[in-house]
Amino acid sequence: MRKVFSLLIVSLVMTFSVYSQDFIVKKTGDEVKVKILELTPEFIKFKKFNNEDGPTHTIKKKDVFMVKYANGETEVLKEIESEPEIDKNKLAMQGKRDAQMNYKKKNTGAGWTSATTVLLSPIIGVIPAAVCSSSEPDLKNLKVPDLELMDEYEYNMSYTEEAHKMKKKKVWTSFGISSGAWFVLILLL
Repeated sequence: MRKVFSLLIVSLVMTFSVYSQDFIVKKTGDEVKVKILELTPEFIKFKKFNNEDGPTHTIKKKDVFMVKYANGETEVLKEIESEPEIDKNKLAMQGKRDAQMNYKKKNTGAGWTSATTVLLSPIIGVIPAAVCSSSEPDLKNLKVPDLELMDEYEYNMSYTEEAHKMKKKKVWTSFGISSGAWFVLILLL
């Protein structure tokens, strides 16, 4: 009797272990016996049922049609709709165009460059010209029409690079004109 009772318990445990598994049904129709460990928004982490001590595997949710849990529940996975891809080239072009239209080239340091060059000499005037033209314009001077667009990397980089290019042009033009004025003053004196 004891043997029969032990055999009955062992067979119940074996039956329970056969049915206490999860299944992943792939979109290809393949069904895999697994022990699901974790579901993230993008992935399912699991161990293969026949090797629970083995490595943890990961599958993308977009490749899975359905999950059948050991408790009998099923979950049909819907494909996550991704946000529409923003055209990076359009953002970059818009950033450049907006900089050309809105950046007013104020507080560039061109005035100090001119004053130093005319009053002292072009040799000394090259120092503020180099310093001013090497720094990007301050954010407060950029006059960005839509600050939310500055969160987009391509727009931000394009706008800032174009504004910096315009600032350099203004500073070095100012230096050139001031150097010419200095030479004329030297010749006249």
